[in-house]
Amino acid sequence: MIERFGTWEGFLGLVAIGFVAYSVAVVPEFATDFNISQAIAGMSERGLIVLPMVLLIIAREIDLSVASTLALASVVFGVAVQAGLPIGAAVAAAVATGAVAGAFNGVLVTVLGLPSLVVTLGTMAMFRGIGYVILGPRSVNVFPDSFTDFGIDNVGSAPIPWTFVPFLVLLPLFVIVLGHTALGRRIYVIGGNPEAARYSGVRVDRIRFGLFVVSGIVAAIAGIVYAARLANSRADNALGMELDIIIIALLGGVSVFGGRGKLIGVFFAMIIIAVLRNVLGLYQISGDAQGTSTGLLLIAALLLNSTVQRIYAKYRIVPKRIQSAGPRSGGQAVTSNEAPNTRM
Repeated sequence: MIERFGTWEGFLGLVAIGFVAYSVAVVPEFATDFNISQAIAGMSERGLIVLPMVLLIIAREIDLSVASTLALASVVFGVAVQAGLPIGAAVAAAVATGAVAGAFNGVLVTVLGLPSLVVTLGTMAMFRGIGYVILGPRSVNVFPDSFTDFGIDNVGSAPIPWTFVPFLVLLPLFVIVLGHTALGRRIYVIGGNPEAARYSGVRVDRIRFGLFVVSGIVAAIAGIVYAARLANSRADNALGMELDIIIIALLGGVSVFGGRGKLIGVFFAMIIIAVLRNVLGLYQISGDAQGTSTGLLLIAALLLNSTVQRIYAKYRIVPKRIQSAGPRSGGQAVTSNEAPNTRM
């Protein structure tokens, strides 16, 4: 029983289920289709961006420029539509912008050897500044009806907005890559011990570069979703969203030191934060107070997680495989100081 549920992901799952059940039973208007749809829609962009962010953090990197990449991609998309390009061409231009932004970050980190925290802190300001150069303080808010319908409509009669569908499509792909492929195992090994990974033949810099490119592409897709949901393209879109992404990842159990984390925990963390923000909104609590509550939730979760891990370690409750960094073929795990025996 402990082996199955004595994990942070299991605990988050129980909290998420309990929080949703409490909100349905107690909070007025929470269980309406409209409110559920709005709560899910509000997580559309965050859900997308957190997927590559998890892989980066596991690999001991971080991308603080994701919200600025989102804004820049939405600006490029809006300007392209305003210039008369078809929606498909505008989407391609936005995605290409995200790929270039991610590649720029990747080159600075993997080729020049600069720390990703400093690099992406700089490009966070730079990418948003480029958006202001292109569009200035103006906005683009005239789009084809088919695009705005995508931003506001639900999937059939279900309270699931179309803007959440890209996340639902990419989530299984990232789960498979991280948990069931050689690439996923290499990402865990890089985060656990980068030098051991290099000596074992893992192409560390190539993988890290690829993760930054993927982060830029997914952030650009999130920028298109954001523009559709709000029918607006501006250089100041998604201000501060990068902090929400990091909070979701860390609350989901991804180790800030790399080498450990699972997307299932991140998914439960998304549910908890979405419900928390929605409930606070229903009680007319402002956005600043919501941010404060989310920050306090993260701090409390980290303290609880640390305390539980110390208790487990002291009394040897959790088997070694539960404390491992990530899955390996054959059901075993790669610990943070273990190098693989074969060349990857």
